Amino acid sequence: MTQVSESPPARALAGVRVLDMSRVLAGPWCGQILADLGAEVIKVERPGSGDDTRGWGPPYLKDRDGNDTHESAYFLGANRGKKSVTLDIAKPAGQEIARRLAVQSDVLIENYKAGDLTRYNLGYEQLRALNPGLVYCSITGFGQTGPMRSVAGYDFIIQAMGGLMSVTGEADTRPGGGPLRVGVAVADLSTGMYATVAILAALFHRTRTGHGQYIDMALLDTQVAMNANMNMNYLISGRVPQRIGNAHANIVPYQVFEAADGQLVLAVGNDGQFAKFCEAARCSLHEDQRFRKNADRVRNRNVIVPLLEEIVRRRTVKEWVALLEPIGVPVGPINDLAQVFAHPQVKSRGMQLELSHPLAGSVPSVASPIRMSATPTRYATAPPTLGQHTQEVLSGLGIDERELQALARDGVI
Repeated sequence: MTQVSESPPARALAGVRVLDMSRVLAGPWCGQILADLGAEVIKVERPGSGDDTRGWGPPYLKDRDGNDTHESAYFLGANRGKKSVTLDIAKPAGQEIARRLAVQSDVLIENYKAGDLTRYNLGYEQLRALNPGLVYCSITGFGQTGPMRSVAGYDFIIQAMGGLMSVTGEADTRPGGGPLRVGVAVADLSTGMYATVAILAALFHRTRTGHGQYIDMALLDTQVAMNANMNMNYLISGRVPQRIGNAHANIVPYQVFEAADGQLVLAVGNDGQFAKFCEAARCSLHEDQRFRKNADRVRNRNVIVPLLEEIVRRRTVKEWVALLEPIGVPVGPINDLAQVFAHPQVKSRGMQLELSHPLAGSVPSVASPIRMSATPTRYATAPPTLGQHTQEVLSGLGIDERELQALARDGVI
C-alpha cells in the first residue's frame, strides 16, 4: 500500500486552474485526472446536497467511530484532489461568483443539458468575452447538435444505443444469452478520458495562440468510437457483429476456458504463440492445416474450441499460468477485486493509496495509471467533504467574512 509523499516533486499541470461544474462520473473523472496531474480543481456543488453521487450508497466511508458518513464510495472514486465549493447558480449572486471563478480559471468542465448554462450567463460565448483564454468543455449524452441534443444521457442507455451491448454477452442461443452492459460505466469513463485529452490539446493550442476554445464531448460519440475493431468489422464486411460471449471476433483462441479447478483466460495473439501453446500442452493442433494460421482458426472456431476445452481441463489454473507465462503465451486467472489488490504486481505498482481524510482519518484510493518520470502524478488531498473549501476559495475572490455570512444566509453557498 502506497503512502503519500510529504515532499512531492514538480507537477505537470501546476498553475492550471480548473472550474469543475460537472457531476456524476464523466466530468468528475476528467477533473480527477487533471487534479492528479497537478491542476487546481475547484468543484462547484449544490448547497445542501452536492454532487448526485454523494448519495449513491451504501457503501459509505466510515468515520473514526465506525459510523457511516455522507461520503459514498462512488463519490470518493472520482473526486480526489479537488476543492469543494457550494454555490447555487440559480441565484444571481451565485452566477456572479461562478463568473468570477471562470475569469480566474484556465479550464471549465460542465455537463448540464445543452444550452442550460447560457440561461445563467455562464455559456461559452458569454464567458469567452470575459476570459478569451478559457478552455470550455461541455460533456453531454448526445452533444450540442442533432435531434437528441436536449435528451439526458446515462451510461447504461449509451451502452445500449451505442452498440456495445449488442456485442457484449453470450449469444441468444446459449444459456444466459442476451445483451449485457459492461460492469463499470465505460461510456462515462471513456468520455472523461477523451475530454481530458481534448482539454490538454486545447491548452497546448493556447500556448501558441493565446486563445481558448470550446469542446463538445458526447457520450454517444465516444461509445461509437470505442467500438473500435467491431465498427470496422461491420463497415468492411457489411455483416452486423453478434454477441459471442468471452470469445474474440477476430482471434482464436482468445477466450475463457475451464481449467481443472476454475476458469482462466487464454489470449493467443499470433501464430507463434499458438505453436508455443501447443508444444507446451503437448498437442499437435498447430500442425493441422485447419488451425495453422489465425484466419484458419477463426473460420474453424466451432471445431478447434471444443478440442482446446478438453486440453485446458487437464491442468489447474496455477499449472497453466506457471507453464505458459515463462514462454510468452498470454494467460491469466480471473481475479475478483480482493485478489486484484492482493496481487504482487498490483501491490508493487502501488495501485492502492491511503489519503488523509477529515472525517475518517484516512480513506483508501486507487492510484492513477499515468506514470511520468519528470512530473509524476501526486495525490495531494482526499475527495473533499461538501463545501469544505468554500470559504478558502471565495476569500481568494476578495469576498470577506461578512459577505460570506450573507451569502450563506441567502442560500447562495
